[in-house]
Amino acid sequence: GPEPLVGELPASVDLEVTDTPPGIKNATATNQLKEAVMETGLKTRVPPFVENGQMVRISTETGEYQSKV
Repeated sequence: GPEPLVGELPASVDLEVTDTPPGIKNATATNQLKEAVMETGLKTRVPPFVENGQMVRISTETGEYQSKV
């Protein structure tokens, strides 16, 4: 597997969403994820209510969305 980075990484990081398509109106199911690009260039999937410019918490272990900040 990939070499671990030197030092202890936090379990999650807060990143700004820089590019994601508009959410579907009245979308209530959070399991319908959409593509999103973070300020670091990381590509992940976020719930439909997340918009460009919002800060979200991303797991450093999996790169997956955890919550809005």
